[in-house]
Amino acid sequence: MKANLTIHPRLRMNISPLVWALLGFMALAGLIALYRYAFGVGAISNLSNSYPWGFWVSFDLFTGIAISSGAFIIAAVIYIFELKEFKPMLRAVLLTALLGYIMEAMALMIELGHPERIWYFFIYQNWTSFLLFIGLYVMIYIAIMAAELSPAVFEKLHWEKSINFMKRLMKPLVIVGAVISILHQGSLGALMLIQPTKLFPLWWTPILPVLFFISAVAVGLGMTIFESSLSSRYFKRGLEVHLLSKLAATIPFILGLYLVVKFFELFYSGDAKFLFNSGTMSVLFWSEILIGVLFPMIWFAFKRNRQSAKGLLVGAVILLFGMILNRFDVSWFAVKHANSITYMPTFMDPATYFPSWSEIAVSIGIFSFGILVFGLAVTYLPVFETEDHAHGPAPETGD
Repeated sequence: MKANLTIHPRLRMNISPLVWALLGFMALAGLIALYRYAFGVGAISNLSNSYPWGFWVSFDLFTGIAISSGAFIIAAVIYIFELKEFKPMLRAVLLTALLGYIMEAMALMIELGHPERIWYFFIYQNWTSFLLFIGLYVMIYIAIMAAELSPAVFEKLHWEKSINFMKRLMKPLVIVGAVISILHQGSLGALMLIQPTKLFPLWWTPILPVLFFISAVAVGLGMTIFESSLSSRYFKRGLEVHLLSKLAATIPFILGLYLVVKFFELFYSGDAKFLFNSGTMSVLFWSEILIGVLFPMIWFAFKRNRQSAKGLLVGAVILLFGMILNRFDVSWFAVKHANSITYMPTFMDPATYFPSWSEIAVSIGIFSFGILVFGLAVTYLPVFETEDHAHGPAPETGD
């Protein structure tokens, strides 16, 4: 009697070329990480005592956390301000943010080394360091977002009691999560306050935590639009243009506030004198302002751009690019390091840094992990509302 080797259709995996590519990037990153643990961070990176921060900090930490801020915004809008119409996009935004935080933790473990000592964090504490609070915020917020997303898993498992329990717990979780996320976004800016003589005056300011938080709100909304636009195309689902349009309508006001606070501080502190006569620093500053602030403000001010799927995506991409440039400027490009005479050292300078191919490969591998897990979660969990429920016509009668 022959054994039945038929694979159930639900267990078959049709691996596309994209999935193979993602798995390849992940495997390469894993091998590089193992090599790093065996021979040290210097074996795979161009970091040094003169330049201890580089691509990983700018891309994985400062950028990754900023683009994950959409979760607390949308969750707060739904559960605190009770705008239930935005609920269809909540789980996808939560999933994106959760993966963003997990990817940040993975990158930090590779950069810092000794992941087996993570438990030291709870017993050897320096309460005067912002790094302690940043680490605590990351751990707490990952747990909160996992709890907020858990109903999708419970629905798949048909655990009705767990679903009902989480529904009762959701509002307190969202409130705590919003507070933690706000503190975390601000604390990343506070981390840069230790560099008043190293960070160029166009970026260093005692109100950096405030600027980080305001810009994170804009980035979070832009990432929500970006993620919704791409997932609707890839997974062939409807795009909530009517909801995204309302989010986009708030972006000019948020960016306007950022612009007012930023330039008020520059003129108040006397640092406005560096706006046009600082060479590369002036170019970088005006690039992030024009691309990440002024263009999205004007673009989303027009109703036709907010009500067009293409217009929403274009505005979100440019907003994200400009704000990511800001995070790179404040954590890398505008920082003067040891032995550096100017803020943009030459390649002959011992403090010069350019990321190695392996640093970039690690980040690509971690990013590939996020894309793959997002796709698997969307495929096997009820992350998106059903088309009829989320986009169908409103009922003629209600309760």
